Amino acid sequence: MMRREEIRKLCKDVVHTVAARHHITVIELSVMPDHIHMVAGLPAAMSVSSALHLLKGASSHEIFQRIPAFRRRYPLGAFWSPGKFFRTVGDADADTVINYVRNHRFQQATLDGFPVTA
Repeated sequence: MMRREEIRKLCKDVVHTVAARHHITVIELSVMPDHIHMVAGLPAAMSVSSALHLLKGASSHEIFQRIPAFRRRYPLGAFWSPGKFFRTVGDADADTVINYVRNHRFQQATLDGFPVTA
């Protein structure tokens, strides 16, 4: 899905735009070929589930608006899969988690054989 650099850049830009609109602070974001890793700060009254729902729904809508041809590729209207995984930073310090997100795509790309640009 996001193997081409321009699609990865679009996803990154859209997620940042949507996050800012909903007062979500993106601390670190890494776009992988088929998913993203993100460290974010949420408003006090926002649950993680609500944040994921907003980010996935609004970014999907925005991506389809910017690249209408994706509607044919994803005819059910969902750019992202229904699954999600999140965890809070509690058992690891923030720097460890940020470095994981920042460096994971380089490690994974080496394993997958995809070229990676910073």
